[in-house]
Amino acid sequence: MATPEVKNIVIIGGGIIGSCTAYFLSHHSFFNPAIHTITILEATRIAGGASGKAGGLLALWAYPDAIVPLSFRLHKELAEKHNGVERWGYRGVFAGQIGAKGRIVSKSSTGGKEQIPAKDEVENPSISHKISLQKRSEDAMALLKAAGVPKDLDWLVPESVIEYEYMGDPNTTAQVHPYQFTTSMVEIAKEKGVNVIIGKAQSIDKSNGEVRTVTYIDKETGQTKTLPADTVVLAAGAWCPNLLPEAPITTIRAHSVTIRPTRPVSAHVLFTQIQLPPSFDKGLDSGKISGRTHASVVTPEIYARPNDEVYACGEGDSIAPLPESTDDVEVVESRCEDIISQVSAISDELRDGEITARQACYLPLGGPLIGRTHIKGLILSSGHTCWGIQNAPGTGKCVSELIWEGKVKSAKIGSLDPMRAM
Repeated sequence: MATPEVKNIVIIGGGIIGSCTAYFLSHHSFFNPAIHTITILEATRIAGGASGKAGGLLALWAYPDAIVPLSFRLHKELAEKHNGVERWGYRGVFAGQIGAKGRIVSKSSTGGKEQIPAKDEVENPSISHKISLQKRSEDAMALLKAAGVPKDLDWLVPESVIEYEYMGDPNTTAQVHPYQFTTSMVEIAKEKGVNVIIGKAQSIDKSNGEVRTVTYIDKETGQTKTLPADTVVLAAGAWCPNLLPEAPITTIRAHSVTIRPTRPVSAHVLFTQIQLPPSFDKGLDSGKISGRTHASVVTPEIYARPNDEVYACGEGDSIAPLPESTDDVEVVESRCEDIISQVSAISDELRDGEITARQACYLPLGGPLIGRTHIKGLILSSGHTCWGIQNAPGTGKCVSELIWEGKVKSAKIGSLDPMRAM
């Protein structure tokens, strides 16, 4: 199929899906910046929503099967091509699921956490606080080994771990720093000629059943402007239904924190199930949290990152409706404190570390949905749930093939067709 002489492509959304779509569109052999335009239209800032606040987990055991293998491979290729190890923290990691009994972490009179003595400190009070956080004693390591915990996962409190279940290793599991990856994809795409406009899309002109223009409000000037478009990729995540009401995209709010631990921790991703003492629940913001089946069992996820940072997230909630934009997302401090207390209950290194961010975002659910809609020139690319970072390169690759070549060649994505859901 011959590519058109002139093409104006507008990608609505500057998150990970829109960014990877811009990358693959601009790196396709058919792209000619002399006659083609590719524009990212983002309401607030690149990676301002979930793409800048996600965990960044990549896994061959993710879903859906239609796109995971392609996307996992592309992540590795992108890292090799653009120095992703240094640029966005790409690396292989180990993944596991742990069952644990947590400790109570209460507030001190100074407003911080009460420092719960580590086992080593109780046995030998002369040991300073920081020294107690170094390599565990032989007895402590024996407890971790008995629970099946890998040897280098020594930043968990040995007495807390009940069991460990292997989920993946660096051959099947990896990670990126989501904000760094998303912004890097945009910067590399800009080098190829992609334009970025910060403005909120108001409407898509779909006269006679085909895309013609996109109207937006410029964030800096407040003026209403129009972009010519014969192709629009709707990659606005949770906000897609604002422009395409029939898109079956729903949302969930997710809170997370980042912590600088008291010492470097090994490259592990942990899915936890932590049993908390009954008195612990008094300090939790446990009302209306989806996914919690029992008040004393919590399931935070913990991701160690290569930049001396640990990311932790809790259960989602559907209490607050979707705001106008990512600028208006409310961060509920008590939910962040819940996460901090929960992970502190099983790790001294996290309990005594520095909290570097408390944040929230809205995840788009209902898909992923990738492909054409009933409107000519309008492509929907959203609903990627918690696997948006993982599946973004594969999504971008498929969308680029659909636009430039007329059909997807790299994966069989018929099951992800938006027309099946709308």
